[in-house]
Amino acid sequence: MTTPLDSRQLLAFTTLANTGSFTETAKQLFLTQSAISHSIKGLESDLKCKLFARVGKRTHLTEAGEQFLPSVNKILKDMEIARFEIEELNQRGQGRLRIGASATACQYILPPILRELKELHPSCKITIDSADTPHAIEEVCNNQTDLCITMAPEGIHKCSFHQLFHDELRFITSPVHPWAIKSRVNRDEITNQNFVFYNKVSYTFRHIEEYFRKEGIEIKPFIKLDSMEAIKELVKIEMGVGIMAPWIIRNELEAGSLVSLPLGRTKLKRRWGVSYQKGRKLSPIEETFISLLEKSAEKMFTKKLISK
Repeated sequence: MTTPLDSRQLLAFTTLANTGSFTETAKQLFLTQSAISHSIKGLESDLKCKLFARVGKRTHLTEAGEQFLPSVNKILKDMEIARFEIEELNQRGQGRLRIGASATACQYILPPILRELKELHPSCKITIDSADTPHAIEEVCNNQTDLCITMAPEGIHKCSFHQLFHDELRFITSPVHPWAIKSRVNRDEITNQNFVFYNKVSYTFRHIEEYFRKEGIEIKPFIKLDSMEAIKELVKIEMGVGIMAPWIIRNELEAGSLVSLPLGRTKLKRRWGVSYQKGRKLSPIEETFISLLEKSAEKMFTKKLISK
């Protein structure tokens, strides 16, 4: 493997090539003549060729030096551009933010936050990958996304979890369902219901399955979909009973097109937050994004949800 060139030696080389004087080069770089001489000798030793020839008090480029100079100028220019771009990134919030979020979070949480984030950091390139919690966590661990909105990871993961809020999963039914009319769930009837669930690989399904297993209740065959909106529409036309958090059906609860009822005496709660690689220092844009999420979560749960 080729050893990288020393940037300080390259700067001394190009300055000496322009001035033709060790004294002037040392003055411009705020170094001693001895330091300049040492840098040039080190560079020539590294390249195994003479780059300068002295004629009297003046210093001239050799043929090798003349050939080398354009490449050095390009290297230093690229380094200058790279430094400028990083400074711009830090000062003006430019750069990228890769966000992972479930379809539910993309629809019900992200839109107002992204609008405000773009107003604060208009030059930031934002990308969004829709993925359920297991896949989103995997992408964070593999550095494919920077931040992802997820439920609390199960087990031990190579990521940190910043909690935003917790919610409660409840039955949702049409207003004409017997449970809705009575404002009460008949435990003995749960087994006979047709359920409309979110897909089987999600954390939500695992939580629901584990909950009813502990309750000693067997869930009958169900319809599984990848869309919360589709689930809501099927529940409205009495194709089955759904299980969702009230904040996802806020509009429907207010309109009276859906009814929310508790699963039982024991509540089924989930923790939501932001996951990111453990030990990584967050950028100013990432910190702003999390702050906006915190404010949104606080506002989301300040307003009382209508449920029976």
